[in-house]
Amino acid sequence: MGHCTNTQFVPLNIAVLTLSDSRDFSRDTSGQFLEDNLLEAGHTLVDRKLIKDDKYEIRSVLSQWIASDEVQVIITTGGTGFTVRDNTPEAVKPLFDREIEGFGELFRHVTYTELGTATVQSRALGGFANQTAIFCLPGSTGACRTGWTKIIKEQLDATHRPCNFVMHVKKISG
Repeated sequence: MGHCTNTQFVPLNIAVLTLSDSRDFSRDTSGQFLEDNLLEAGHTLVDRKLIKDDKYEIRSVLSQWIASDEVQVIITTGGTGFTVRDNTPEAVKPLFDREIEGFGELFRHVTYTELGTATVQSRALGGFANQTAIFCLPGSTGACRTGWTKIIKEQLDATHRPCNFVMHVKKISG
């Protein structure tokens, strides 16, 4: 499986989308956490938005980023629970060319040690669309910390062995 790794770190272009009916940028601690940590890891933030948790608005923003030649990775935060306003899985799944089943499974496994059985209420998911990796995390900053530090950060690092997602994202010309 070593064919999936590189000897040098490759910075990726990442977009962050916060889905919330109640937050604005000044109170978006989850989106800010993701921005700060992806930059600290050496990646580039190409866009960051905060929108209402509306299925069609989510699809609109994601579709633009998926079609973009500049966005290689999208991380969303929010909308993965079970309330009536939690629409992320329903909005995002139809856009996937391939689902990363193991992402949601691993996220729930890791968070079980933190939350116990409450983790079954997370509908975190991941997938690829047009060679764009998409990771959908819950809205809490703690969940974003767990998802980033225990899964996503390594999978977006070309040097991570035995395998990572860097070779699967679209290449940026320039």
